[in-house]
Amino acid sequence: MANEPENEIVLYDLACTKNTCFSPVVWGIRLMLNYKQIPYKTIFLEFPDIEPTLKNLGLASHDSTSKLKYTVPTIHHVRTNTYIMDSSRIAQFLEATYPDPPVALSSELGREIQAKARAAISPAFRTSLMPREINILSPRSQEYFRRTREAWLGHPLEDLLLPGKEEQAWEAVADAMRAVGELMLTHKAEGPFVLGASPSYTDFFITGSLQTAREVDEAVFQRCIKYPGFEEVYEGCLPYMKKRD
Repeated sequence: MANEPENEIVLYDLACTKNTCFSPVVWGIRLMLNYKQIPYKTIFLEFPDIEPTLKNLGLASHDSTSKLKYTVPTIHHVRTNTYIMDSSRIAQFLEATYPDPPVALSSELGREIQAKARAAISPAFRTSLMPREINILSPRSQEYFRRTREAWLGHPLEDLLLPGKEEQAWEAVADAMRAVGELMLTHKAEGPFVLGASPSYTDFFITGSLQTAREVDEAVFQRCIKYPGFEEVYEGCLPYMKKRD
């Protein structure tokens, strides 16, 4: 339509058979774009197409310590013809370029929540989601995903779901889930977000992870929101999740 705003950002995202965003790190940026109401369009890339596509755009690879040399999210800021790969750098660019409404990118509480979530909860997420993620990928991406992830793991993806293993993983993180959820409720009197009335990047980090779980396996999402704090943040971010593709 003629009156639609021109896209200022091109967001490179990870493709799946649902034709929607399911990557937690891309969701963090997508939520920020939606919250700031920045016009953008999405280009979905299959796993094996990420590196050649981004390399052809002239982007430098991640450093030699990274398992993956090219990753999404990556953005193209059309007006300045700027390409940025890496979610933290993208978030900093968006906040500097589009400061209203503001998004707190970091806080002492937010750093604590994110660090504890990554350290304590990630093993259960990996156990439940990695072997199921393949179910929403195209055949080409399935082959890539299985080959690379099984090389990292040293065993078949399905071994993560051997009888009892998944339940043990979630039982092992129950206390950590509860503790992180309680931290999220620190400012519950002021609003549903980590810092109170307005969302921060930590809220987008949490919500992105929960939405990934929901897209891959609803049961994992339900496991998470039974702990106080998780559902409150997720529901607080729902207004910024309407654009998913």
